[in-house]
Amino acid sequence: MTVSTAPSPAVVAEPAFGLLLDVDGPIASPVSRTVAITSIGRDLAAMANRGIPVIFNTGRSDDFIAREVVPPLREAGLRAGAPVFTISEKGAVWAEVTPEGLGEIHIDAELRLPGALADDVRALVAERFSGHMFFDETKRAMISLEQRTDVANEDYLAVQPEFDAAVPALLEKHQVRDVRIDPTIISTDIEHERLGKDLGAARALELLRERGITPQAWYTMGDSRTDYAMASWLHERGHQVSHVDVRPADGIPETAHPVLTSDTGAIHDDAGAEFLSRWARSLG
Repeated sequence: MTVSTAPSPAVVAEPAFGLLLDVDGPIASPVSRTVAITSIGRDLAAMANRGIPVIFNTGRSDDFIAREVVPPLREAGLRAGAPVFTISEKGAVWAEVTPEGLGEIHIDAELRLPGALADDVRALVAERFSGHMFFDETKRAMISLEQRTDVANEDYLAVQPEFDAAVPALLEKHQVRDVRIDPTIISTDIEHERLGKDLGAARALELLRERGITPQAWYTMGDSRTDYAMASWLHERGHQVSHVDVRPADGIPETAHPVLTSDTGAIHDDAGAEFLSRWARSLG
């Protein structure tokens, strides 16, 4: 589809709200690993074109965002200059999202894990775990292993603990400290301990501050307990924020801010689509 030639959106200094969104689960299907619901791209683009900040706060790589998330936004008519950003690899990598793709890629070099460690993890996967997972070659700072799409989730989860248990020996071999092993339902991330959704939230505010944008309120959305950190970080700094949990079966923790779940019982991207449509409609 041809990129829209409509005028760039005017900057809205104090939009009604901003969106800080995990990608796997609420935006991209954890099964297909794509933006599978058409309304998601449509509603995100419509809100961004009205000046609502849309910021993807994800463990995914910038390559994944460019490949899987940008095309639906472009097809839905995202306009140049709309306030859309990706904060990838849990705060280590960030860029503007445009109809043409991503702008300049920024990397925090202090949070990048050693290449020699990545080489050994890649070899470990090839030797023992390639039947269930693959090494994500697109990560710039983290080291990530992901469930193969042709493998049932229960089969992957059965071998994931064995892989996770093998990683500390490699960390010791390379004398790498300050590292966290973070398993999810479809992956394991090996990452600097400073990375997290709270760091992503901090980067988000920096990016908006550079544009003179201060949302009046925030909605955050995710599918795991670690995603609550972005809402907690915002709340602790005096921002009005509500967090949407699209996989509440894991249990909803006690929070000082509102937690929202689907009225229909929807989960994952079905729940994400439900909330995005609601917020888009609220703009009139």
